[in-house]
Amino acid sequence: MDTESQHLARAGERVLVLTEGHKRYLVRLEPGAQFHTHLGIIAHDDLIGQPLGREVLSHLGHRCMVVRPSIHDLLMRVKRRSQIIYPKEIGMILLKLDLTDGRRVVEAGTGSGALTTAMAWAVRPDGHVYSFDLREDMLAGARRNLEANDLAPYVTLQQADATQPLPVSGADALFLDVREPQDCLEPACAALAPGGFFGALVPTTNQVSDLLWALRAHPFTDVEVLEILLRGYKPVPARLRPQDRMIGHTGYLVFARKIIRLPEAATAETQCGQ
Repeated sequence: MDTESQHLARAGERVLVLTEGHKRYLVRLEPGAQFHTHLGIIAHDDLIGQPLGREVLSHLGHRCMVVRPSIHDLLMRVKRRSQIIYPKEIGMILLKLDLTDGRRVVEAGTGSGALTTAMAWAVRPDGHVYSFDLREDMLAGARRNLEANDLAPYVTLQQADATQPLPVSGADALFLDVREPQDCLEPACAALAPGGFFGALVPTTNQVSDLLWALRAHPFTDVEVLEILLRGYKPVPARLRPQDRMIGHTGYLVFARKIIRLPEAATAETQCGQ
């Protein structure tokens, strides 16, 4: 596909329509269909085959902007059956787990599939996400969200208990979004390749402490605990000030790396020889 055609709206893809009043709509383009709002109607046929990143007029004469949605736009509009991991954490997770094209990553605690969506977006087209959840209804909802974002081919969803051995080995990274991640470290170690990236999210400090104690009993190093706060500002040049509301505490992130430890005797011999 040439560069010019990549910037054209295509039938079957989702576009983001920005309207007056800062409203945002994800719309899947279908020949013959129409997009309706209180500001008027926009025919899909007037968008298909036309450049993205431009203004269009509704039939009532209101200006709308049609652009390609970002992964952030997709994440904030997944249909939720449970609390999702917020983009402010997801961005750090993708970086800390070193997720890029070709990586194989395991997720335990699929939930509504927001993080699953972001992981699939990051590792495509040659990588893969293996996501496990105890509840089949959660997996069904996550599957619908992945299909809506055209990311289902990059994800294997399976009902499983993360405290038990998982059918994956040699993974580049693994993330736990479960109530008691310390109980999942044995299967996590077995699923990760040496040097693999580990991450977990928990909502309370006592859960962080429980996980930190457990990490000490397993072959993990380079442990880090983070909390991310996000405050937006009103984009008005004449009266720039913070938004009245902010996304504060949503969870603590714990990261580590799996290692292969030397046997105790070998460690002692190495120290003596130095």
